[in-house]
Amino acid sequence: MSKPVRTQFLPGPGLTGLVCAVCATVAIGRMQLLEATAGRLFVAALVLLFYMVFCFVIFVSHRRKKQAALVWQHGDANRTGDTPQEVLIAFASQTGFAEQIAQQTAQALKDAGMQVRACSLAQLDLAQLQAVRRVLFVVSTTGEGDAPDCAAGFARKVMGQAATLQDVHYGVLALGDRSYVQYCAFGHALDAWLRHHGAHAMFDMVEVDNGDPGALRHWQYHLGVLSGHADMADWSAPGYERWTLSERRLLNPGSAGGAAFHLAFKPVDAQQPLSWQAGDIAEIGPRNAPAKVSALLDALQLDGGAPVHDQAPDGTATLGEVLARSLLPHDAVELARLQGMTAQALADGLKPLPHREYSIASLPQDGQLELLVRRTVLPDGNPGLGSGWLTAHLGERGELDLRVRQNRGFHPPVDDCPLILIGNGTGLAGLRAHMKARIVLDRRRNWLLFGERSAQHDFFHRTEIERWQAQGMLARLDLAFSRDQAQRIYVQDRLREAAHLLQQWVDDGAAIYVCGSLEGMAGGVAQALSAILGEQVLESMAEQGRYRRDVY
Repeated sequence: MSKPVRTQFLPGPGLTGLVCAVCATVAIGRMQLLEATAGRLFVAALVLLFYMVFCFVIFVSHRRKKQAALVWQHGDANRTGDTPQEVLIAFASQTGFAEQIAQQTAQALKDAGMQVRACSLAQLDLAQLQAVRRVLFVVSTTGEGDAPDCAAGFARKVMGQAATLQDVHYGVLALGDRSYVQYCAFGHALDAWLRHHGAHAMFDMVEVDNGDPGALRHWQYHLGVLSGHADMADWSAPGYERWTLSERRLLNPGSAGGAAFHLAFKPVDAQQPLSWQAGDIAEIGPRNAPAKVSALLDALQLDGGAPVHDQAPDGTATLGEVLARSLLPHDAVELARLQGMTAQALADGLKPLPHREYSIASLPQDGQLELLVRRTVLPDGNPGLGSGWLTAHLGERGELDLRVRQNRGFHPPVDDCPLILIGNGTGLAGLRAHMKARIVLDRRRNWLLFGERSAQHDFFHRTEIERWQAQGMLARLDLAFSRDQAQRIYVQDRLREAAHLLQQWVDDGAAIYVCGSLEGMAGGVAQALSAILGEQVLESMAEQGRYRRDVY
């Protein structure tokens, strides 16, 4: 990260030359008082030669010090495009919190093996921004929706220019306070400017209300995806509650795609009230596979039942329990480092597993929290951390750590406007909750566009969706099963086919909600919507809260 500017006196070559010239003149004047001999001329020539050498040395020293001062002031921001893998972290901080989060972001990516450099927006100009390929912005908002003082120049000079940013891929973390009308306004302005000038969002902007730990964990989730290290430890652990798996059902037997499961959970405490809205997120605390924990205990010749001091509520746990919820060694080098440790020493050195998050597919009125989860398969053939725990390792009626996180950016419209729901794959989960919320309020002007591989195997919750349509709760249903015909068809293609109707719905005040994969679907849908409605209309809808996305 950049360091503060240090003020120091650096003598310039002009001043140094003047001093040297005076010294030389005095010396020569004194010698002129002597007799004009050959020795006198030799001494004068020697003094002049000394003057020239001395000035050259001071000039070089001055240049080096000036360059060092610039590096001290600007950090590494003046370097451009060092490697294709490098990530720039640019922050705008009023109180220091944004800079602190930027430091943590940079360190997390460095720990994941990435090349990172950080600087203030005050040190970033348009040419430097255009030269980077990946940049993460961590920005706060001050005053009446203004940029922090240090970023005012960037907002005026850089964001005031027309720019070409097609090669830039970015993410924005916007810090704010929801009690203010202009909540995260500078973050929104920065995000809109980047999009308008062709930059590509790696994920949707993350808003943080008063340092909300849940939102910061969501930011960390994106860092894990960006770095390819999904096991990146959380900065702060969620305040979990205990829930029980009440149902697990495979939804797509025979599918050529990954296995997708319907999961349902109920609180262990039957008196615990259920409270969330459509669009909210379930954060779960996963566990390592029991076989993986057993293998490590065998390799270290330790007893999994050994008691250890822990961060658990009662302060104690078994070593096996701690290993189950901790990051385990990845290779032989890490394993060798742990050899010979006591159970307590091993427990003390472990970091907790990161959380995983999923769109909630139900409402509290359903009496249970439901998810739609696809099992991820890693290159080594093992299931992913979160999906493996939920779909394979967690036993029937087993307990898990879970908490609900508000996702205000994907909450339902407040009025009875028409609603267009667009998604693919397990993104149906978030859309399903919105449909349920509309049905409760008897709001019938709903349009669902859903895409998957095959109608025969991958039409998740088909019976329910067709019932909604028969009951008049779905005014229109468009399906895109990509493998059911020779030419691949996706939801964005269905949008283009219904362009005239889409325009009519939007003219009638419809809101558009998109849920599913960021790669492919979300970008394709955004392009189709821009082509049909116009980029300015889509931007205006986003500003009004009529175009919302929950993509991953």
